Amino acid sequence: MAEYLASIFGTEKDKVNCSFYFKIGACRHGERCSRLHTKPTFSQTILIQGLYQNPQINNTAAGTFTDVEMQEHYDNFFEEVFVELEEKYGSIEEMNVCDNLGDHLVGNVYIKFHREEDAEKAVNDLNNRWFNGQPMISELSTVTDFREACCRQYEMGECTRGGFCNFMHLKPISRELRKRLYGRKEKRKRSRSPPTRSRRGGSRERHRSRERRH
Repeated sequence: MAEYLASIFGTEKDKVNCSFYFKIGACRHGERCSRLHTKPTFSQTILIQGLYQNPQINNTAAGTFTDVEMQEHYDNFFEEVFVELEEKYGSIEEMNVCDNLGDHLVGNVYIKFHREEDAEKAVNDLNNRWFNGQPMISELSTVTDFREACCRQYEMGECTRGGFCNFMHLKPISRELRKRLYGRKEKRKRSRSPPTRSRRGGSRERHRSRERRH
């Protein structure tokens, strides 16, 4: 029985725990949900609720912005948050911003750190800070795999629910910014990787070693 409960935990078959909260760290029913929202005690991922203020939603003059200006505004926000949090709390594996319109997802920012300790440190500190005149509300998130949290129809341009979809619609950053933020990580990973040796070369080295010993 315990194995069965563990296998369905957080899925639609689970009648106790909310599958949406488990997958995306948020639920449109909020505290009124009939199922449990079990908050994690440790996680690599943190959620900062409503941190991104989209001018197209919050500004009556948003129509005056071009697509290029909107992307630049978003990239500037993304880079500012990413760089500051990584410098203060630790290496970031992934950061995502929701482009949904539902109250439980709009402007949500998810940051997945490499270490759980860094995520915990960030949550404790950020809840005492303000950003753009608003208090920051952060918590450890249940999200571990963004592929499960995202709307696949949206990624293919086929989501019929639009901004009010209950799965994440992630707002993309520009290719240049992605290369700048994540490209350096890939370079560090490659530089840390030990050089590979062919089996043939390794055999010769072992043969020489045996010859020296003899």
